[in-house]
Amino acid sequence: MAEWEYAASLGRLRSEEERLASLRRERGEYESELAEKAQRPTPLAELHLLQDYISFLDGQIQRQRQGVRAAEEQVRQRQVFLKVKMVDEKVWLNARGKALNRYREEMLQREQNELDEIATRRAAAASRG
Repeated sequence: MAEWEYAASLGRLRSEEERLASLRRERGEYESELAEKAQRPTPLAELHLLQDYISFLDGQIQRQRQGVRAAEEQVRQRQVFLKVKMVDEKVWLNARGKALNRYREEMLQREQNELDEIATRRAAAASRG
């Protein structure tokens, strides 16, 4: 479960980063277009329209940066949670292994005690008989 949550948060982070890169590329393209059109005779309204759209993209980029930061924080939280779960699992596995070893030792001791009891009875029966 913790692994899935961590993987999902990594996927979300990648998605957020890709969206941010896409917005930056788009902004760069419009900025180049604005610079190119500013060198040629272009209606002022068209230049304003391009500049307004670039400003809009700046706002989108800013919001997307916040989304990336939130996704990074979620990845950090999920990573910490995963580490805690991994430590818990390791402790549990060690405890389980020790309990299994104790059980096996107890069973071997019981078997040995039974064998010793059988040998004692046979020895006692042989000495009587």
